[in-house]
Amino acid sequence: MRPTLPAGACPTRKGVGWPSPLSPPMRTALLAVLLVPAALAQPTTSAWPEIRAERIARLLPEAMDRAEVDAWLILCRENDNDPMARHVGCENAGGEAAFLFFRTDDGLSPIAVSPAGEATALGELGVHDRVIEIERGAGVWPSVVALFDEHAPEAVAINRGSTPIADGLSSTQYERMQAGLGDWMDRTVSAERLISEWLAVKTPAEVEIMREAAALTARWQEEAYAAAVPGVTTDRDIADFLEARMAEAGVGDGWAPDQNPAVNSGRDRGHSHPTDRVIQPGDFIQTDFGIRVGDMWVTDIQRFAYVLAPGETEPPAEALARWEAAKRGSRAAFEAMRPGARGVDVDLAQRAVMREDGSLPVMWSTGHPVGYWAHDSGPSLGGGQEGRTPSGRQLDVLRPGMTFAFDGFHAWPLEGDDTKTISVEEMVVITDDGAEWLVPPQEDLILIPSR
Repeated sequence: MRPTLPAGACPTRKGVGWPSPLSPPMRTALLAVLLVPAALAQPTTSAWPEIRAERIARLLPEAMDRAEVDAWLILCRENDNDPMARHVGCENAGGEAAFLFFRTDDGLSPIAVSPAGEATALGELGVHDRVIEIERGAGVWPSVVALFDEHAPEAVAINRGSTPIADGLSSTQYERMQAGLGDWMDRTVSAERLISEWLAVKTPAEVEIMREAAALTARWQEEAYAAAVPGVTTDRDIADFLEARMAEAGVGDGWAPDQNPAVNSGRDRGHSHPTDRVIQPGDFIQTDFGIRVGDMWVTDIQRFAYVLAPGETEPPAEALARWEAAKRGSRAAFEAMRPGARGVDVDLAQRAVMREDGSLPVMWSTGHPVGYWAHDSGPSLGGGQEGRTPSGRQLDVLRPGMTFAFDGFHAWPLEGDDTKTISVEEMVVITDDGAEWLVPPQEDLILIPSR
């Protein structure tokens, strides 16, 4: 059965008023995105075009400087487009098109090379200073080489890398690039560093959108728990409740629909689909849930509940101790998140608390960037696991404007080789002097009484 929310049964928490950096038109667009389902089918009504223009003009030059590249080349095409397509204005590519960004003394020179037809629409978008129209079937490479000859870049970023977000080139596209660029190919480097530096930082308007979406994500989980009935409600019922809320509001999934939300009242199962397990007294219930708003920004929040036995008004001391231990790990990680800290430093701060509190080690990293994907590009809050040597994104430093989802861990053994882990997950933005919660963190277990 699908649980229904009893009148007045939703737990409440005192809200926090946040200053909004959105202009009035953008604020109207945001409210439409969050409240009107039809808005999601009409991207032109969203705040994204204005935000994208700001991101390209203000943040991309800084990212190129940090990545030490002075040109970026992206290839776009229909049906199987590059993950960066919507970020650079080529989401509607038909025939193969090239999008280039050249670093200049006063900013950027964005240029598109596109087959006739789509070139007209690209010019109307206004993302690029120049749109070079080529005959259909002629190929982009003569025009791209001419632009390289004109701008003479020393390092050209191309979308090949170890992370899916930065690995947009197909093997055939790469082969054509090698043939088309000739000697310029020797100056190409992976765009992975550039993409990480650029995407990880969000504008104030984006942070505000994510705040609004995070508030919905957390509130709906509380409502789902308030509607649960021990001995009747299943994990799948709780997921159905949340999916119904998403459908009513017209928002999308934060990640793969089959695993969103991930509801688990039993042993650890990692990222997985909910089952038909009936919740019982003594269960810790984990809900890992994310939504997508504006067809662009996602959330990733976990809320935990405890199922009380008949006659209980609070959990047993052992259960409360485990919850408080997970909170201590979360707060240690939070305090470690500040500009200049490395991702691994955050992870190590929490693991020190876990050892003190007698937690089993966990395989998962403390946290990850979140924004355009649930696992976005940017520093990884991991690498502190025993026996591992931190590397790559775990050594990257945090900067103001970066947004993260991170867990407070405490794990203990069950019968056999099974474990149970509290991993209450919050979202934050890095500020000039630390970190700031996007929504108030979960302080207390949500209690589900037996009825």
